[in-house]
Amino acid sequence: MQEADVLMPADPSHEPYLSLPEELLLLGLHPEKGGARVSLRYLEYGVAGAVLTVLDGAGCVERDRSRVRVRTHVPPPALTSGPAADPVAVRMLAGLPGPGKGRDGSIRTASFIRRTRREATGLYLDRLVERGVLRRESRRVLGLFPVVRHPAAGPDRSAPLHRRLTVAAKSGFPDPRDRLLAALLSATDLANRHFPGRAARPVRAAMRDLAKQEWTAKAVRGAVDGDKAASHGGGG
Repeated sequence: MQEADVLMPADPSHEPYLSLPEELLLLGLHPEKGGARVSLRYLEYGVAGAVLTVLDGAGCVERDRSRVRVRTHVPPPALTSGPAADPVAVRMLAGLPGPGKGRDGSIRTASFIRRTRREATGLYLDRLVERGVLRRESRRVLGLFPVVRHPAAGPDRSAPLHRRLTVAAKSGFPDPRDRLLAALLSATDLANRHFPGRAARPVRAAMRDLAKQEWTAKAVRGAVDGDKAASHGGGG
């Protein structure tokens, strides 16, 4: 995977620049209601997986079977400055074990996804709010339970993302970034929300294939399926 595939925007004319995790977040949130379109945990798993995708594309980490191994804790300039700067990914990288730490300087991919899902999602939401892409609304249900929503602050930025993926699907997802986004969309069950119905079955099938090919999306799918299995087991 080339660094530019993940770090650089698919459409550089869009401002502010959106990272891959942020694109997934926008597709995962309802633009008007501000809540998650699927289970919030599934979306959080996807964001954590997208972070690994960014770090992999930047050459900072690599897959080692079912584990993540750090190649370098020094992020490339593209991650620390310029339009594609991603301080959240850099922060997540700093928390990964280096050589001599953990088992041969690596951790289980599933552990990373589950451990970082909330922190990474929260930090990306903060950035999207700070840049005016989303707004934060807090209220209490029944006057007791706090609920936070993140609807669009201005134009719905998820709409052009959906259109981009629709066009990409017609040509077999030739762009690497679109392939990664589509894979994560499938892994989190969001493909069913954005491409519902009988007519979209071929698109969802193509996205499922991508989710099996991309190692980060495959790990996200494993976390989602694990939650579903636990839920069904608890209900039995």
